[in-house]
Amino acid sequence: MTESIGVSVADHVATVELKRPPHNFFDEALLTELADVVTSFDDTADVRSIVLCSEGRNFCAGADLRGMGPDGIRRVYRQSARLFSGRKPIVAAVHGRAVGGGLGLAMAADFRVVAPDARLTANFAQLGFHQGFALSVTLSAAVGQQHAQDLLYTGRQVDGAEAVEIGLCDRLADDPRAGAAAYAAEIAASAPLAVPAIRATLRRQLVSETVAALDLEASAQASLLDTKDFEEGIAASIGKRPPNFTGA
Repeated sequence: MTESIGVSVADHVATVELKRPPHNFFDEALLTELADVVTSFDDTADVRSIVLCSEGRNFCAGADLRGMGPDGIRRVYRQSARLFSGRKPIVAAVHGRAVGGGLGLAMAADFRVVAPDARLTANFAQLGFHQGFALSVTLSAAVGQQHAQDLLYTGRQVDGAEAVEIGLCDRLADDPRAGAAAYAAEIAASAPLAVPAIRATLRRQLVSETVAALDLEASAQASLLDTKDFEEGIAASIGKRPPNFTGA
């Protein structure tokens, strides 16, 4: 347990909680701590599955980009890659908003249990930016190419019900944390040697593609950091107004 990450274990299920309320913005430090925790369970027999949740208003409102720059983005994504490499299945409990990189974090989990009033968005195009956190791979893997294109090109929001309908999330629950815990308990009841072996086989290609995508995404994001459209997208988001993009 750290100041930013809470950890508890009961009945072979680890609950890992982001503790940066109200929005749980992430940076390199937070993702490093989170990856350290998740991978620490790799060879721990007492933990068979993981619930990823957060305190505060939102699951995760994305990355804290202040002062990050191209090198910072690459360092962040190196930690993101570690989350995909852990051996134990993860069930994310999504409440409030999962925005941009926050949606990417939710998609790093094997499964997502979502509240009906949650709002999920890959809003990068509305910020004049390129998607990150391996959403280039994980979105299409979950919802198919057409839905992935729709979500990325428009940056529109979906609620919990639509998220389940299109495959972005797996189960709907008024209390997503309780729902995620129940789902994780189902997984933990399966054979503890078999599940990680099955998971490694099923996710082998996904993990390989994810690592490659993170590098490409970091380059694409870095190339857009200094554009006027990105400046306008951020200003519009802060001002809660529609952006006026010029293609510059």
